[in-house]
Amino acid sequence: MWKYFVNAATELIEKEGIQQVTIRKVADKAGFNSATLYNYFSEFSHLLFFASMRFMKPYTKEISIVLSQKSESHLRHYVKAWECFTRHSFQTPDIFHAIFMMDLGEEPDTLIAKYYEFFPTEIVDVPEELKPILLERSMHKRGRSFLEAAVQSGEISSEDADFLNDATTLIWQGMFSDVMNRRRLYTAEEATKVTLALIEKLIMKFES
Repeated sequence: MWKYFVNAATELIEKEGIQQVTIRKVADKAGFNSATLYNYFSEFSHLLFFASMRFMKPYTKEISIVLSQKSESHLRHYVKAWECFTRHSFQTPDIFHAIFMMDLGEEPDTLIAKYYEFFPTEIVDVPEELKPILLERSMHKRGRSFLEAAVQSGEISSEDADFLNDATTLIWQGMFSDVMNRRRLYTAEEATKVTLALIEKLIMKFES
């Protein structure tokens, strides 16, 4: 039953866009009444989250490849991870907003793990050492996990890693918010380019 609602919401997002998805539309498409939906989802935002996760496969596949490749340094690896995330986020901003920015109420940090319990094949090709990062919804925790290797190798201090993590996350969040709210009328390519330029300039200050 849970999957019926998720699949119905996924189809509606694909056809009409996430902004047009309503409880009634999802329930009608799934063949049940609206009240039944709340037997499986404590909040409608959770359903939108799970349906949005169905569109994350291109990002998950690419970031797994990126993080499996060697870089000249762990900080360079961190930049590549941001390049992948930033590009995908501005290409499908509504999806990334639903997953990483939307208010999900209670227990938001458990939702990604729950999603992959129902759709385990979508993460089966992800290297085991990368799964804890991809199962983390918090941007702050994800970023800090990426930087830990740079700390362990002596490239940067733990204090610098905390600073870089906060600063790079805020750079992306600020640009993403501006684009979502149309305060900056950038194309996806322009938003990605400007965001990465700021992140790159910041990272270079910590590279020897």
